[in-house]
Amino acid sequence: MKKLLLLTLILLSTYTINAQQDKHKQVLRHVVMFGWKEGTDAAYITKVVTALSDLKHKIPTIKSFEWGTNNSPENLNKGLTHCFILTFSSESDRDAYLIHPDHKAFVALLNPAPEKVTVFDYWANK
Repeated sequence: MKKLLLLTLILLSTYTINAQQDKHKQVLRHVVMFGWKEGTDAAYITKVVTALSDLKHKIPTIKSFEWGTNNSPENLNKGLTHCFILTFSSESDRDAYLIHPDHKAFVALLNPAPEKVTVFDYWANK
């Protein structure tokens, strides 16, 4: 009986350690999508894209950054044309980004605001 209890404790400890290690391997994705009013100046859109891209070099909690424009033939983007994906190591890193002065300055730049904005955060599963 003692051997069974000891084996159970060892297995439980191993599972807990592995679960904690897996959590450290996960990354938090912050997805931002914009859709612009018809006729929005292309130079303004380029300015917004550049400003958001530059945050990677200004805010150290951003682990990685990528962006692109919609090219799906399915026509299900509902007017969203630009997608940005920022990666963070933790929710606290993401939260620090959200209140960072450079992020706030970027948000202030969104005037006129995009017609459509979607933000979606998730822990990446592999």
